[in-house]
Amino acid sequence: MESIIITWRELLIVVALILAVYIAEMLLLMRTGGGILRKRRQPEPVKHGSEAEWRREIENLESRVAALEQLIRQLQAENAVKNTPEITPYTRAIQMARQGRNVNTISESCGISRGEAELIVSMHGPHE
Repeated sequence: MESIIITWRELLIVVALILAVYIAEMLLLMRTGGGILRKRRQPEPVKHGSEAEWRREIENLESRVAALEQLIRQLQAENAVKNTPEITPYTRAIQMARQGRNVNTISESCGISRGEAELIVSMHGPHE
């Protein structure tokens, strides 16, 4: 079995041939006008419509902007309502406990059980 031996000289010849084919291909491509290399996508021409068409388009856009502004105002109002801190019975009970009110008053005023009122007073009431 014979092994194939490639010398540097033969390798250089193969590389030179590949390079020659590549250069010939590039020259042919350049001679034919560049083909793919020179083709650039041309922007689409602007469509010129009548003044009435432009006015309709502007009115359409203005109505869409007005609708979006209305939606923004509505969402901002809803967000303001959501971000308003609500006073829950427990918040009110904590405030009353800090003022020194007794368990029965807190329980009846806030509508919470006596056990809950006792817990709130023990945690938030005045400590002696």
